[in-house]
Amino acid sequence: MRVGVDVGGTKILAVAVDEGGAVVSAVRRETGWGADAVVDGICAAVETVSQGRRPDAIGVGVPGQVAPRGIVRHALNLGIDSLDLAAAVEDRIGARPVVENDVRAAAVGVSALLPEVASLAYLNLGTGVAAGIAQGGMPWRGARGAAGEIGHVSVDPAGPVCPCGQRGCIEALAGGDAVAARWGQAATLPVAEVFEAADAGDPLALSVRADLVRGVAAAVQLLVLTTDVERVVLGGGVANLGERLRRPVRTALRAAASGSVFLASLDLADRVVPVPSDAPIGALGAALLAGAPAAAVPGM
Repeated sequence: MRVGVDVGGTKILAVAVDEGGAVVSAVRRETGWGADAVVDGICAAVETVSQGRRPDAIGVGVPGQVAPRGIVRHALNLGIDSLDLAAAVEDRIGARPVVENDVRAAAVGVSALLPEVASLAYLNLGTGVAAGIAQGGMPWRGARGAAGEIGHVSVDPAGPVCPCGQRGCIEALAGGDAVAARWGQAATLPVAEVFEAADAGDPLALSVRADLVRGVAAAVQLLVLTTDVERVVLGGGVANLGERLRRPVRTALRAAASGSVFLASLDLADRVVPVPSDAPIGALGAALLAGAPAAAVPGM
């Protein structure tokens, strides 16, 4: 039995998978604030989902920058500046987990659901924007663990200001927080409200929606041009819009390719697909990584 844990800003989701990679049990709990609370939540989730049995391996997907040997830095939405997460969990439960960035872990989970796709990028459109790249079912981390961090690539120098200090970053166009801030109205689901208002002809909503679509299309193009993955899988809270988002993104990609024989040859629009199911991809990917030898993970 392998256990995978997906740590988010509001919830911790843990799953146990059997030797065939099928999820056999799952548990969800709230995420606490700060290093001690996060470790407490991870350990409690592992103990609950394993039902008293000792897991053969444990994987944890967590936001922030993950250094080799399981050190997590700059997980600001968890209240963590720097934490040796692998050591902290090992001290508590007696087994050392494999720790990976949450979006890369999710890319591994998506890859398991699309076994016919040799390479993919999982584009997570949530509070911010980032991508995880997987090839042959394993994540590409890069030389310093920064592969896929595309949210702060500026694609419009005259675009909206990004908290990073640049203008027109992909995240400033397509991140959930940025969309909510530009919309400026209290809403439970601000991105969905923007789309509804745009359908009704609201000028601000039309502008914000157009920028969101432009940002996602730019992210897809960037991922394909730099990695040439077979598929770009859209996920995260913003992607819950489904075809209402994917359709205009594909249209934007086809329009961009209409004036370029080179871009047209890449079939950008046809590479954009949704997550294939509502499976817990982050926790599943973490569990699968837990059983993989380090040598199998490029950039480890």
